Amino acid sequence: MDTPWWQHAVAYQIYPRSFCDSNGDGVGDIPGILSKLDHLAELGIGFIWLSPVYASPMAD
Repeated sequence: MDTPWWQHAVAYQIYPRSFCDSNGDGVGDIPGILSKLDHLAELGIGFIWLSPVYASPMAD
């Protein structure tokens, strides 16, 4: 039986807040991630894993 694709693909975890800022506000965002997908694919990344994205006061 063939192994599932994810068992032999290269994963890349992204922390969206610091990955890529598309609008210049200093905070990474989904459009910033989308703008880098071609580059990640060229590197051989098979899938990305996004760290949680939710509103936070960042006061910890």
